[in-house]
Amino acid sequence: MPKGETSSGGRGFCDKICTVDLTARKIEYEQLGEDFYRKFLGGVGLGAKILWDRMKPGADPLGPENILGFTTGLLTDTGSLFTGRFTVVGKSPASGGWGDANCGGYFSPFLKRCGIDALFFTGASEQPIYLLIDENNAEIKDASDLWGKDTIETERVLRDRHGQGAQVACIGPAGERLSRIAGICNDYGRMAARSGLGAVMGSKKLKAVVAVGRRKVGVANAANMKELTAKYRRRIKDPAFTAKLFNDRVMALFGWLAAKGLFNKQLAFVWRWLLRGFGTPSLVAMCAQNGDSPTKNWGGAAHPDFPFAKHSKVGMDRIRAYETRKYGCYSCPIRCGGHVTVTDGPHKIEKMHKPEYETICAFANMTVNDDLHSIFHINDLVNRGGIDSISCGAVVSFAIECFENGVLTKADTGGLELKWGDSQAVIELTRTIINREGIGDVLADGVKLAAEKIGRGAGRFAVHCGGIEAPMHDPKFDPGWGFTYYLEPTPGRHTISCNQYLAMQPVKKQFKSAIKRVPAVAEKTKHVKHARQVSVGSHYKMLVDCAGVCLFGTQAGGNMPLCEWLNAATGWNLSHEDYLEIGERVGQLRHAFNVREGLNPMRDFRPHGRIFGDPPLASGPLKNRSLPIDDMAKAYYAVNGWRLEDAMPDPERLRRLGLADVVESLGG
Repeated sequence: MPKGETSSGGRGFCDKICTVDLTARKIEYEQLGEDFYRKFLGGVGLGAKILWDRMKPGADPLGPENILGFTTGLLTDTGSLFTGRFTVVGKSPASGGWGDANCGGYFSPFLKRCGIDALFFTGASEQPIYLLIDENNAEIKDASDLWGKDTIETERVLRDRHGQGAQVACIGPAGERLSRIAGICNDYGRMAARSGLGAVMGSKKLKAVVAVGRRKVGVANAANMKELTAKYRRRIKDPAFTAKLFNDRVMALFGWLAAKGLFNKQLAFVWRWLLRGFGTPSLVAMCAQNGDSPTKNWGGAAHPDFPFAKHSKVGMDRIRAYETRKYGCYSCPIRCGGHVTVTDGPHKIEKMHKPEYETICAFANMTVNDDLHSIFHINDLVNRGGIDSISCGAVVSFAIECFENGVLTKADTGGLELKWGDSQAVIELTRTIINREGIGDVLADGVKLAAEKIGRGAGRFAVHCGGIEAPMHDPKFDPGWGFTYYLEPTPGRHTISCNQYLAMQPVKKQFKSAIKRVPAVAEKTKHVKHARQVSVGSHYKMLVDCAGVCLFGTQAGGNMPLCEWLNAATGWNLSHEDYLEIGERVGQLRHAFNVREGLNPMRDFRPHGRIFGDPPLASGPLKNRSLPIDDMAKAYYAVNGWRLEDAMPDPERLRRLGLADVVESLGG
């Protein structure tokens, strides 16, 4: 098919998925039908339904019975904005339950241009392989020469081999070595990092997926799509001078005011200006000052452990000095990313994605390291290694605290002395984790399993939520994260819902009646109002991930026309409530997946005490603050219709959502 030609149908979805049985080396295509897409759209919804239907309960996450899926969003490649995200799905080797990881870059539209909405892998290969797929064919190819290469080298080889237009999703050494905190990389450093799904890819001996599709999917109402997009693009256009309003000192002032309770309102247009000008490093100074950034393995605070004199050394002003050009994912008008080149210092790096806030905080605040050159080098290491920077930084800080308290010694670390603020030790420990060398072999599966292997009271310092290391945002600052870290099907996830997101997203305007809809049993629960709002925000995020939309895009201001885009793409006439119900359906299905695996969030995902203030911090903006996490959990269960004793979802609610088969499977 000629480049750019549109496939038949033109409804935003291809109505086709591809399944690759790596054991039998068999490739099959199948159509799902329009009714399927009306219920689950694409992205995480499509993945959740396929895995629910086709994966047997009790599957070993690192065994051939696990199913690994790459799913594209329904809005991807339709002419809408912020819609270049893809979602990887599978059973998580870190939590033992539902796993998904979301990523930008350019892989998603090129996979969709292969004429499929999703790609699933079953079984496992005995030898390293990769999949080459276009709009006409899919082929399993030998990857023996790629095994052992890092993600950047792998992508370069495959682009040289299959054309510079090829888009590659691959694993690095961490995924090959089955690290349970490994991710999947595309576009030279954009990472689907969470849930440990890079290890699932490694367990299948699947080194990479190479997508070279050229068939655009088309939409039902192209004129309406174009009009909606143009209008929204104008609405979020900003004058160039806005970037000059900010620097680290200004952001630190905002943080100080928030810590004093003098300025807590989240302004979407300001966040858009910051993303457009500086990207997520703009958060470094502000989040350290207001207490949002965890410090010293969640046991310290910016004051006195990582004050402005330290965090400004790794903040946006310093990073901007190394930025050579802006970077944006597919269909993004804001372009919050950037490429940096480092020619001074001990580590020379050319054209690397700049470190994001999460990486900076994980390896700066958490380890008390203010050496920017080490942050650049570590960012390059984790991207090339294919490992989750949040989890890896948390593991490093865990190990330092263990060493500080005599739980680990030089005999355990191979002579490496671990100290807070020692950038060289942090670099070396990160390298050993990626390569599973020495103590790194123990740490490479995350803090929960590492603490179990180490023993000697190491669990005191293992900060996680159900096996997932907590992100770089403190729920004691924004209690909305207290619900989602604890109770979402992917625990320890900061990109679902919280107070700040709800302040910037169009949820309250577009879904008023949904926020009011709550089970009668929850009306008298103390924290029900907050739980209801966060829960509706979670449903909205599921809708966003089904559509393939970027979280930052929903926060950019201007009341994103998400549902209008979906109707223009599909030709449907669904209401906002109909679409939010799809989000709830997907959220409930992900939760049901965990229940079927015998997991109960209140029992199995309970966060480490430091996350919710047990004991409270002794200093800093969040001093003496703690969350009533058990009362919050009861409210969240009630709002979502889950039974307290076993998290079983309400059968009538599932039937109303069109999930009668789930009720039957769970014995309801």
